[in-house]
Amino acid sequence: MWCGRRRTPPDLLRRCLRAQRRFRSVAPKPEEPRNLLAAARRVAPAVMVQIHVKRGEESQFLFSATVDVSVETLVQQVAEIYNGRLKVERLCSEIPELADHGISLPPNMQGLTEDQITELKLTDEWQETCVPSGGAEFKKDEIGRRSGHAPSDQMKNVLKKTVEEAKALISKKQVQANVCVTMDMVNEALDQLRGAVMIVYPMGLPPHDPIRMEFENKEDLSGTQASLQVIPEEEAQLWWASKEMQRGKKLQDYVGRNEKTKIVVKIQKRGQGAPGREPLLSEEQHKQMMLHYFRRQEELKKLDEADDDSHLQSEWSDRHALKRQFQGLSNIKWGPRLFTGSRFCELHPGERLLNVSGPQGQMNRNGKGRCGAASRSARQPGYYP
Repeated sequence: MWCGRRRTPPDLLRRCLRAQRRFRSVAPKPEEPRNLLAAARRVAPAVMVQIHVKRGEESQFLFSATVDVSVETLVQQVAEIYNGRLKVERLCSEIPELADHGISLPPNMQGLTEDQITELKLTDEWQETCVPSGGAEFKKDEIGRRSGHAPSDQMKNVLKKTVEEAKALISKKQVQANVCVTMDMVNEALDQLRGAVMIVYPMGLPPHDPIRMEFENKEDLSGTQASLQVIPEEEAQLWWASKEMQRGKKLQDYVGRNEKTKIVVKIQKRGQGAPGREPLLSEEQHKQMMLHYFRRQEELKKLDEADDDSHLQSEWSDRHALKRQFQGLSNIKWGPRLFTGSRFCELHPGERLLNVSGPQGQMNRNGKGRCGAASRSARQPGYYP
């Protein structure tokens, strides 16, 4: 019996080859690019205008758009991302309080002491319902906003780690990294925070908790500092080059048709007027410049002290002293002198002669006289001959 490899029948092989040729002739051939530039244009993404959004002098985020987009759509998208980032920042400031002191107390119990709560017979009906996973640890809230039943250390780490990841996703450092922020990134940060809270509190949070109100878009910011930062989409304005970008126009009416453009715009609330001009140097650059000039000034002072040439006026540094000594000119003094009889009295700068009409200080025509006590005492400082 022959036990070898089974071979394909010749007629079946012919039919397969015939069908393959027929398929190749009927199937459309892909259009090949004429050159590498055309192929690169197909693969590379579209180039878009990069917009650096600021509020005042503070950078917020980068945003990309095409030149064909209308200004109204652009304002709505920028305002949506701006307000979304503010929501994430508010949640990132509240969640650590949730990790440290538990859920929020009802509004009628916040700020009251234990004696006042007992006296008024107030109870928190959500305390037994909203229990964190892994049990609770009591840690009193000194402010009196939260119940004090905090989650375990493991659940705390989950919340705090998620907060750090959400902050990094919409951080202002993305501007330095040249990363454009989109609304999908903001929603992703919100989903991360929402998931972490659901892990720690599977039964949910009470309806009056500010974290739950933020997730449900029911937050009440009236009377708070955060309300001044929020800009409604219908009241938002974009300013570029000290000009307001009108909603009825397109972006190309301001920056042209060039897609490879980067502009700096400032978001402003309607009615606040044009934003102020930024200084040429930032505060940090100004500090560095002042520090540089101070160090340079200290270096110049040290160089001046090292290059002091006052010793060149001393007698021992006179290079012509030896020559004058050989010539007998070393003890010559120049200046006015007063002949008072037996010797000349030299008048130094700052001295004056008093009582010149007296018998001891008087000089005759021949220049003869005496240099007595009166003439010595007559020289007083204060007169330059």
